[in-house]
Amino acid sequence: MQVDFYHLTATPLDRALPQIAEKVVAGGGRLLIVAGEPAQREALDRLLWSYAPASFLPHAQLGQGDDTVQPVLIAPDVNAANRARNVALVDGVWRDDALDFDRAFHFFDDDRIREARLAWKALADRDGVQRRYWKQNDAGRWEQAA
Repeated sequence: MQVDFYHLTATPLDRALPQIAEKVVAGGGRLLIVAGEPAQREALDRLLWSYAPASFLPHAQLGQGDDTVQPVLIAPDVNAANRARNVALVDGVWRDDALDFDRAFHFFDDDRIREARLAWKALADRDGVQRRYWKQNDAGRWEQAA
């Protein structure tokens, strides 16, 4: 199981998340996006329809259709009703349930860096967990830092 920590400094979530979601879906995978706040889930729902003029990323919020067929599902908790093997934690809150997936993307900003560091340390001794930390360089490109 792989956990990718994405420290959002230069690129906001609304630009980083669609790129990850597109890659997962293009590779034939499914993605569960977890955000605790209803307002953030609503914003993400709108974002995934409109982030680029030529974009089309099929998705839904949990309970707003047939969850089992959604390539991307937005939910308040780690509930993979779409049978996703990839999960994106987008509200800066680490959830250990993410370890039940093949891959987790943990997005956090400077306001949540303390919690992210605690999660990083807690995962160090977990068998079968591979951690990667991504930061942005001066050009705004993601680089693996750890």
